[in-house]
Amino acid sequence: MVHFVGAGPGAPDLLTLRGAALLEQAGCIIYAGSLVNPALLARARDGCAIYNSAGMTLEQVLDAIRRAEAAGVDTVRLHTGDPCVYGAIREQMDALDALGIPWDDTPGVSSFCGAAAALGAEYTLPGVSQTVIITRLAGRTPVPERESLAALAAHRASMVIFLSAGMLDRVQAALLEGGCPPETPAALVYKATWPEEKLVRCTVGALAQSGADAGIRSTALVLVGDFLAGSGYQRSKLYDPAFTTGYREGRA
Repeated sequence: MVHFVGAGPGAPDLLTLRGAALLEQAGCIIYAGSLVNPALLARARDGCAIYNSAGMTLEQVLDAIRRAEAAGVDTVRLHTGDPCVYGAIREQMDALDALGIPWDDTPGVSSFCGAAAALGAEYTLPGVSQTVIITRLAGRTPVPERESLAALAAHRASMVIFLSAGMLDRVQAALLEGGCPPETPAALVYKATWPEEKLVRCTVGALAQSGADAGIRSTALVLVGDFLAGSGYQRSKLYDPAFTTGYREGRA
């Protein structure tokens, strides 16, 4: 059997308990070496076959899984963060279905959650934004035209931009084109939750220069939106004494 496991954003103790147990029991681990913290591999049992998928094709990953199945051991396919976001897992699941190999999926803490925690930020502030857009800039891998960064920026919702830290000049241009005022708060979070984590607060108008000054070119998230100001929001209705919920009666 294959267990897809979200490794979390980087810190080894942010792996879920279920993910940790699966790692310790696996006879084969295939991990996304470009992003997964190798410290997690310390949980592997003696004799476990370990593969770094950074240099592998899908076909090679499947070959390794087939060998593990033939040996009668489970495989953990260890992906960064939560594998449902830019994890390329659907094609693996479909291939396993075609091969008759069972699988399951264990979620992990996404790096966009780790980035918010590092900044002490809340994406969904009442009166500021109730929507979070998770996206990426088109590069060597395209995005649908209707999901261009400029088109999404027009919504002025909270934004988390993955896989784009090496193209900050283009990110900045697209955000401005989409109607983000230059003074809109922004942040770069490099390797959220890792020991080498770096936080850069700036504005959309200074995004590219701030990234260049900090030497950030990869492995960073771009966060954009008024939620980063941490002010101008409304009090939550949920905890307002005048607001009635299913658990308590509001009072004037």
